[in-house]
Amino acid sequence: MRRLLVLVLSALLVSSTGVAAADEQVVGGERASIEANPWVVHLLDDRGTQFCGGTLVAPQKVLTAAHCATGRAARDVQVVAGREDKQDRQAGVVAAVTDIWIHRQYVSADQGEDVAVLTLRKSLSYPPLPFAEPTDQALYEPGTELRALGWGRTSENGRTSRYLMQATVPVLPDDYCLDTYPHFLKEDMFCAGYDAGKVDTCQGDSGGPVVAGGKLVGVTSWGEGCARRGKPGVYVRISRYAKDLHPVVDASPPAVVEP
Repeated sequence: MRRLLVLVLSALLVSSTGVAAADEQVVGGERASIEANPWVVHLLDDRGTQFCGGTLVAPQKVLTAAHCATGRAARDVQVVAGREDKQDRQAGVVAAVTDIWIHRQYVSADQGEDVAVLTLRKSLSYPPLPFAEPTDQALYEPGTELRALGWGRTSENGRTSRYLMQATVPVLPDDYCLDTYPHFLKEDMFCAGYDAGKVDTCQGDSGGPVVAGGKLVGVTSWGEGCARRGKPGVYVRISRYAKDLHPVVDASPPAVVEP
């Protein structure tokens, strides 16, 4: 079963950066502060339901997963920034999307190229997060601790989180990922987690940021279930796509004529 979005946090969660007090919805984990992670956003569908995450990488650009964007019209997607609690309508801003770019070679998450960029109608004042470049390969070394963030489910079949959550997971060796998922593409992906499971991303977290060294190193993409033993999460290796992303992210958004 493909893990499409959400964050599963267990008692093994050890991250402490930008953490607020936990509440009863957290499964042995921790909340994350939006002030400490101002570039993390969530996406709403045309019914106003959160369905994916994303990262502000330029004032008018959000990087997310292709599988979050494919088949959707720009007018049916909104980006919410600066809102830690999804129910706090007074916090943050809601931005309309005017254009969706999906990697031209994308077919499905488990075949790679799972990246998309949303262009916003207006620039946001929150600081963007730089994404990893080809020179940042040290951030993908096995054992490197990463932070994954999102508002997804807090257990495999549970509810999505009301609050922004974060988990810390180590990068696993490519051989481990290949043994687990024979179709794993090490040039395009990396996997992270624990052999025992218990800490993972899950449905609802797709497209959300995975961070190390002050950079966006990954995007939550796919996996088998959530937090299962021997089934780590698989993430987009963002450094692999920097060359494709720069022309889209750095381009000036087209002028939008209001109706």
